[in-house]
Amino acid sequence: KIKEIILEGNQILKDKVIFAKLKNTKKKVPFRIWHTSKYQKLKYEEDKQKLIEHYNTLGHRDMQIVKDSVYLINDKLIGIKLVLEEGKKYYFGDIVWKGNDLYDSTLLSGVLGINKGEVYNFQNLEKRLHYNPTGADVSSLYMDDGYLFFTIEPVETQVNGDSINLEMRIYEGPQATIDRVQVNGNTKTSDHVILREIRTQPGNKFSRALLIRSQRELSQLGYFDPEKINIQPIPHPEKGTVSMVYDVVEKPSDQIQISGGWGGWFGFVGTVGLMFNNFSARNLFKFREYNPLPSGDGQRLGLNVQANGPAFQTYSMTFTEPWLGGRKPNSFSISLSHSVQRRGVGFSGGLGGLGSGFGSLGNNLQNQALLGGNTGTLNMTSINISLGRRLKWPDDYFIFTHTLSYTLYYLNNFANLFPGISTGYFNNIAFTNTLSRNSIDNPIYPRSGSSLSAALSLTPPYSLFRGSNSQLTNNKYEFVEYTKLMFDMTQYLPIYKNLVLATRAHLGFLGNYNPELDISPFERFIMGGSGIAGMGFMLGYDIIGLRGYQDNSIGRDYTNLGRTGGVVYNKFVMELRYPITLNPSATVFVLAFAEGGNNWLSYNEFNPFSLYKTAGLGARVFMPAFGMLGVDWGYGLDTYPGNPSANQQRFTFSIGQQIR
Repeated sequence: KIKEIILEGNQILKDKVIFAKLKNTKKKVPFRIWHTSKYQKLKYEEDKQKLIEHYNTLGHRDMQIVKDSVYLINDKLIGIKLVLEEGKKYYFGDIVWKGNDLYDSTLLSGVLGINKGEVYNFQNLEKRLHYNPTGADVSSLYMDDGYLFFTIEPVETQVNGDSINLEMRIYEGPQATIDRVQVNGNTKTSDHVILREIRTQPGNKFSRALLIRSQRELSQLGYFDPEKINIQPIPHPEKGTVSMVYDVVEKPSDQIQISGGWGGWFGFVGTVGLMFNNFSARNLFKFREYNPLPSGDGQRLGLNVQANGPAFQTYSMTFTEPWLGGRKPNSFSISLSHSVQRRGVGFSGGLGGLGSGFGSLGNNLQNQALLGGNTGTLNMTSINISLGRRLKWPDDYFIFTHTLSYTLYYLNNFANLFPGISTGYFNNIAFTNTLSRNSIDNPIYPRSGSSLSAALSLTPPYSLFRGSNSQLTNNKYEFVEYTKLMFDMTQYLPIYKNLVLATRAHLGFLGNYNPELDISPFERFIMGGSGIAGMGFMLGYDIIGLRGYQDNSIGRDYTNLGRTGGVVYNKFVMELRYPITLNPSATVFVLAFAEGGNNWLSYNEFNPFSLYKTAGLGARVFMPAFGMLGVDWGYGLDTYPGNPSANQQRFTFSIGQQIR
């Protein structure tokens, strides 16, 4: 064990700063948890080199450790003595470019971004020349235009006092053309599924930016371990060409979806489903390809059943072809679903009777009072057809999707949920346009990038063509009409190594065409808790989670039982995330969050600065077969309507459920 570390000669950096830089060489201190004080020679040598490099970044190019000694104190303890010579501080002088014919010196100096008089930092210089993860660099200027054989060597030509002059010696070389693309390691996924995502195609000029983009696209597929995607450009200088070799490692992508939650008024809600993320429809009748279903063509097939015992069930099927026709990234999707909700039955029955212990008699009595105490059913059957295409402007991260949907609601003695509505058929025909952009680097644990979407849903304006105002009140919701705007944005910002700040904003607005009519009772918002559909009377609603508060508690009028569901909501989230392990077989990360949201019953009550705030801690585990498993502990900082004296510490559990 190291008992003491003695420093001599350091004037620029204080002892505690140097001790911090010696990350794996620590002296023995009581209650030290994260670092051992055991002396390890190899780690000690690495720490000394890193200390020198840190001085170099501060302009002390000549810094050296003139003497270091490791001495014995007793048979269990040693001491370390370091004698430093920090040297003087240097600055960048004149920078001259040589050998550049393609780009002039002014442009190259602008891309380099280092000015005369700045502190001399050779590490920063190398980053600006060869690879700058946060901006442009000189190499990318050439390599993104095919100059694979480009080289640049910075040479110190003169030292004037504390200024160092540099000469940038460039060899531009010829442009390289891609002659061949090879994929290795795909034991399940068809070659054409991979090749259509790769941007470095034969016949094109080599581009480092497209190489990096190809790696991202392969990661986004979810079929391969993103940490093991390896791209090898193999240059052929004699021919002026380059071969691209993509090595991938398949990982399980199909999922058994078992999601669930509890904690609201209606007990346990569970979902059981199968998601085949790499499905093959063309091999559907080739039974030798079944394992358990044909796969490898990059299509998605989802089958789900969700239930809250006899009180609530929904059945759904979704099929998506991401490359309709196989030539362009135009997606086609079709989904079918049927849901039923019943009153006057045990709401805490759980999935097939499971989870009966999660409800309580008091909660059920409260629900019966809120719902009018009657029996009845609400059925909802829907079909959605979507077409999406990738845009090239403003950039090709954008996708524009058009969705035509039809939903049939059937109410049978289902009073008090919607004002003046208890029985009848109601038709919802909507056309939704969604503009989205996704540039996140990894779908499981994103470290950088962003995703955003803006969706506008419109129904035909029936009321504008149906006569006088008195006629509008007669079965006015037989054909549901509304306008609906939804906005979601997420940004991932790396803080330090794998520590990531994730920020999110979610907004929704429900409107109408005719001011003489109330806003549609369908398609409204309800907020609070886990955000899992089925935790109550939520058919035809958008469910918004808010950790730390009771499920579905925000967006209801507790004084007027005829009004349920908000017409406008805001929600803002900040999460600090850190991974425990990024192993693809079980990715684990922890998080601390703060969020705030509210849901207003009318635009007259809307106040975007009045939010219900919460903070807490959580953890996520991603397993390929089951998706994301999560638990959060949240503490609601504000009392919420209908239950101002409740304990606001709440756990939220999720299995296969991404909390929005």
